[in-house]
Amino acid sequence: MRVALCQMEVVQGDRAGNRSRAEAMVRESAGRRADVVVLPEMWTCGYDFAHLSEHTEEIDGETATLLGRWARQYGIWLVGGSFPIEFADGVSNTALTFAPDGTLVNLYRKIHLIGLMDEDRYLVPGETRATFALGETGTPDSTRAGVMICYDLRFPELARAHVLEGAEVLFLPAEWPVQRADHWRTLLIARAIENQAFVIGVNIVGRNDRDRFTGGSLAVDPWGRVVTEAGTKPGIVYADLDLSIVADVRQRMTVLKDRRPKAYL
Repeated sequence: MRVALCQMEVVQGDRAGNRSRAEAMVRESAGRRADVVVLPEMWTCGYDFAHLSEHTEEIDGETATLLGRWARQYGIWLVGGSFPIEFADGVSNTALTFAPDGTLVNLYRKIHLIGLMDEDRYLVPGETRATFALGETGTPDSTRAGVMICYDLRFPELARAHVLEGAEVLFLPAEWPVQRADHWRTLLIARAIENQAFVIGVNIVGRNDRDRFTGGSLAVDPWGRVVTEAGTKPGIVYADLDLSIVADVRQRMTVLKDRRPKAYL
């Protein structure tokens, strides 16, 4: 399974420019035979909370429609990063994933909101998560996957919940600032090792009113080995995932089997 990590330059508030950059990356990824294409967090507008109402969309709005169209047009699985969507209880930082036929297969509202970036002042958290089938069932490139968003990386319980539901691949769109870049890399590798899963973290490049973002997108295998890693500039890096490694690692080291959940309460 070939995964394209689209390390976009996200310009705060520039919806048209960000959309153009995202489309170019999706098109290029498809041309390089990616099976799965992953966009970063809040790629439509960045953390432009001062103008949040201008960027917020409906679940069947322009961006969701566009993502579904791209998935169908290019025949790819599209983990569509995240953007602000209006729900009955408020606006959430929301990730949508589409199958190659353009069908929406997963919707995830970010559960953990980061106060350091004022996210909790403007957005409402999600309360649920779910895995989804990735790839054609019964083929070597079929598996279950889960999506988390940025700050969720600091909460190992969420990644573990996905894995206990069968996830072998975890996708993490992010807008992670440079001052905590060491944490980003370390935690992505830790989540992969402890869950014996592939972890795909896709960060942005650029800046907003307060922070600078320098990429470092990363794909890590279940042993904790780096499959591919981006630098500090915009671009696409590719990770070819051998999904059979997951079962092999879990058989060799039975961490998940040896859990003692009753002792953790």
